[in-house]
Amino acid sequence: MAFDNQQCGKASPGSPLIKLKGVVKTYWTFGTPVTALKGIDLDVAQGEYLVVTGKSGAGKTTLVNLIAGLDRCTAGTLWVASAPLHQLKPEAASKWRGRQVGVVFQNFELLPSLSILQNVMLPMDFSHTFPPSQARERALSLLAEVEIADHAQKLPSTISGGQQQRVAIARALANDPPLILADEPTGSLDSVTSEAVLKMFERLVERGKTVLIVSHDPDIAARAQRVITLHDGQITNDRRKG
Repeated sequence: MAFDNQQCGKASPGSPLIKLKGVVKTYWTFGTPVTALKGIDLDVAQGEYLVVTGKSGAGKTTLVNLIAGLDRCTAGTLWVASAPLHQLKPEAASKWRGRQVGVVFQNFELLPSLSILQNVMLPMDFSHTFPPSQARERALSLLAEVEIADHAQKLPSTISGGQQQRVAIARALANDPPLILADEPTGSLDSVTSEAVLKMFERLVERGKTVLIVSHDPDIAARAQRVITLHDGQITNDRRKG
């Protein structure tokens, strides 16, 4: 399918940033089909702060992987930032993701052989969003924003887990995407560092970003504008504050 990534970004006026209709995801394990998501319908507006919760095996990570364009649904339609992810081939999805989605993982996923600065510059290099000199300046600015610029030339292994997660957030923001996805982003952090990371996400929402977090933690869910509960591949609860 021909697709112009330059036309993506914010949803059209009045349209949700994320729209799933009848989304099914089935995996094959030793020749046996296992359906992780069973007909998901979901709309998420630009600027929402959403937490997806549920027990292990409920389909949370599968849902995030589909919204990030890391995987493709088996059936249904999935639109994110004006892109038809249910139709995009892997190469097109990868290019789209580089510009439109920032992903924050529980285990940071920083490249160990690159400096912190180089890790943050990597999405910009991949997507050619900024020339090298501007990419470096932007990366340093993002590291300053997450209060870790003093460590820019260090390798990830030389800083703490909390500091690595700050770097991962800076990297997720590199291309100024409209959508930030985080899968258990505080799962390996202490309570003080977790609080600092969550406040960063809240500031992003204040700036108009859409933030979707997967978490088992009820305290994190309590801070969100909206909480969705998955059970056995289906949405069993969708509640908003107020």
